[in-house]
Amino acid sequence: MPGTLYVVATPIGNLEDLSFRALRLLREAALIAAEDTRRTGRLLSHYGLATPTLSFHAHNAHSRLPVLLARLQAGEHVALVTDAGTPGISDPGRELVEACVAHGIPVDPIPGPSAPLVAAVASGFPLEPITVYGFPPSRSNNRKKWLVEVADSVPHTFVFLEAPHRVRQTLANAVDVFGIRPLVVCREMTKLHQQFLRGTSAEVLTALDEVRGEFTVVVGPRVPEDRSEEAPVTEAEIHIEFCHMTDSGSGRRAAIAAIARRHGLSSRDVYAAVEKTKDIR
Repeated sequence: MPGTLYVVATPIGNLEDLSFRALRLLREAALIAAEDTRRTGRLLSHYGLATPTLSFHAHNAHSRLPVLLARLQAGEHVALVTDAGTPGISDPGRELVEACVAHGIPVDPIPGPSAPLVAAVASGFPLEPITVYGFPPSRSNNRKKWLVEVADSVPHTFVFLEAPHRVRQTLANAVDVFGIRPLVVCREMTKLHQQFLRGTSAEVLTALDEVRGEFTVVVGPRVPEDRSEEAPVTEAEIHIEFCHMTDSGSGRRAAIAAIARRHGLSSRDVYAAVEKTKDIR
């Protein structure tokens, strides 16, 4: 009879958030498959646990899968954990769960902390529906393209993660893409210096004075800009905005999409205005 794979959620900051059930299963498991054995070792040491660990992450998943499957098929129980939060949500784990399902090995999820969901419930935004992403692309141009694609395709609340050394640049890119769409930047959740910054991308970027720690960004539902009492934007104004954005590094398509959203126009109309005024400089 095969053992069980326990998919165990671990604290995202505050060690008191580990559930009693998770603690028991980490103690009773024959082996813990951990994203980083050193970080998991600190958690185990805090609770006085001596369960053996084996590294399991994106770079060694292919070679580790047969090892873990063999132990599970031999009847041993294995606990799967990541550095923090719930395995499989922007963290390693899906491959092992998928393999267990394919081989008829029981999978038992042990619920607990998850940074995207913790951030979402603190945002105050509507959460039905909600879309959860991992990290945006690390390269600047790919990240800008990703932001535009997500903003265009997801009108409801969505969540993504960001590294501390990129969060300022991502917010700067988001200023043109999200416009007045509200967001919350969550830093160091459940820890001593927990922080929630709320506002538009521009407002949060201005308020962000500390870039250490873990960042989770929650973007609220799309908000149409109210231009009912304003004069319609002119082709000359579109030209100026387009030149400013492309000179700042935005691609043509991203700039056109952002301008269209900002002024409630179709991308086709913005493109026509840009083409009509392209010889003006």
